[in-house]
Amino acid sequence: MGHQADEFLSPHVLFMPIPLQSPVNCMLKLAELLCMADIHVTFLNIDHFHSRLLQYTDVESRFSKYPGFCFQTISDGLPKDHPRCADKFYEMMDAMENVVQPLLMKKLRSGSLSSKSSGNKALPITCIISEAIIGCALDISQQINVSLLYFDTISPCAVWTYLCLPKLIEAGEVPFKDNDMDASIGCVPGMESFLRRRDLPHFCRVHDISDQSIQLALKEARQLPKAQGIILNTFEHLDKAILSLIGNLCPNLYAIGPLHSLYNTKVAACIKPPEPNSTNSLWKEDRSCLTWLNAQAPKSVLYVSIGSQVPMTINQKMELWHGLVNSESRFLWIIRPGSIIGETSEDVEVLERHTKERGCIVSWAPQEEVLAHEAIGGFFTHSGWNSTLESIVAGVPMICWPCYVDQQVVSRYTSMVWKIGLDMKDVLDRVMVEKMVRELMVSRRNEFLKSATETAKLAKVSVSEGGSSSCSLDRLIEDIRFMSLPAPKLSGT
Repeated sequence: MGHQADEFLSPHVLFMPIPLQSPVNCMLKLAELLCMADIHVTFLNIDHFHSRLLQYTDVESRFSKYPGFCFQTISDGLPKDHPRCADKFYEMMDAMENVVQPLLMKKLRSGSLSSKSSGNKALPITCIISEAIIGCALDISQQINVSLLYFDTISPCAVWTYLCLPKLIEAGEVPFKDNDMDASIGCVPGMESFLRRRDLPHFCRVHDISDQSIQLALKEARQLPKAQGIILNTFEHLDKAILSLIGNLCPNLYAIGPLHSLYNTKVAACIKPPEPNSTNSLWKEDRSCLTWLNAQAPKSVLYVSIGSQVPMTINQKMELWHGLVNSESRFLWIIRPGSIIGETSEDVEVLERHTKERGCIVSWAPQEEVLAHEAIGGFFTHSGWNSTLESIVAGVPMICWPCYVDQQVVSRYTSMVWKIGLDMKDVLDRVMVEKMVRELMVSRRNEFLKSATETAKLAKVSVSEGGSSSCSLDRLIEDIRFMSLPAPKLSGT
């Protein structure tokens, strides 16, 4: 695709993230990397999430130094008090299709998303980078005749299961015919030896393929190969086999992960002095937990966090708490506001009072700094892809309790393929929690630390100068520049 023009158009990228913490975080990091390469960027945020970014982060001041960057906000049409959390995800996606798309097209046609060049000349959008699950992105790119790059911010192993979903349905493996969740799955090439029903993305557990979750995944599987390229947050040493399989259907891949590590490396090289404690968090961080960690012995603390979206019942919370206490390990536990269904402030106070002897509870934490702290010896995680990569870079083994989207597949890979943790999916009781914590932090501690340390070294090599992910980013930047060139004229015209 290209613009019919007689002169060079400066590259101008429109970012379209889904309005969730992890995708917005990833997209902002990539957006800043493009800005550092003098590419104009317009970042489209939902009003609700943008207001939280402004409240809890430094994004406004951080991006103000890039004259080619601007934020644009748009309404999602949902009520102000809508929770906009994981269990309301499909309502949010409906809003993206029904409300955001027409509003965005109106902005594009009016030219209000055009950036200003150094000569104060309007620069139209030349490329869209969209989260892969946003179905309207392909339609929009075709209507305005620009290139489309999908940035699939979930794990590549899950992306591959999405691409295999039509084959799974055709073979009768999805939906499941009975309740045997340990039955082997044979229609996902590369995973035949270890994949079970319970390891497939959560939407495979529905009983009807007309279910909205299945249909959304099928739509993504159909649309991924239609983009000009796919950006993935991984590195070759971690996902070489999966990247090869995805590449058979989507040949133009950019593996630029671990993105947070690549971002930190590039910022450290380009911005002097580096900005302290920059964050893209939609939650207020409590940095007092770092002071608590400073008083703990090396590798003695289990970090516990189930991310920015996953809810938990009071019963699940108490089973986890008892298991943590019974394990006799010290722990730092993140319990974000509103994450426990039906919990009161009194419940929180009681739990905090009984935790002080062995642990620390805070509402939100600077996770990258926490995982990099020498006191952290393990991570009890929901297996969100950002969290998993942050743990990998820090060399911290994991206990995986997955809930949504790609997390089931990631937890299986963590245990069976990368061998840097334990898979505890579909169960959360105090006996199992205690057993897993003791295994990770005591009986198999050296085994997991050795494997995690080796994987961390490979991750750091990939983002260094000349590393695979660093080179992929360079190629992505050059391709985005190429996309802004005018289409060649046919001879004789």
